[in-house]
Amino acid sequence: MADVLSREKFDETDERQRSQFLALLARRAALVRTKRSISVIAEDPADDIVLGTAVEGKASHVVSGDKHLLDLGQYRGIRIVTPNEMLELL
Repeated sequence: MADVLSREKFDETDERQRSQFLALLARRAALVRTKRSISVIAEDPADDIVLGTAVEGKASHVVSGDKHLLDLGQYRGIRIVTPNEMLELL
């Protein structure tokens, strides 16, 4: 997970914020296996698994740097936010 957060699309976060986010995530996250198949993001169907997993896991938020997910803003009442936005919420 730390390597994903260091990628280009997360440039808005600094190292301290990334570490803080990962610590919070480790305490609050739940692993979810899903069989749900949905088709929402035509531009990048690989992103659909994120949404299906969020629905299956009854998530309140999806934290992402992915443009397609962020452009959605929310899905079925699940807010889609950047890491910085999530840190502010927590």
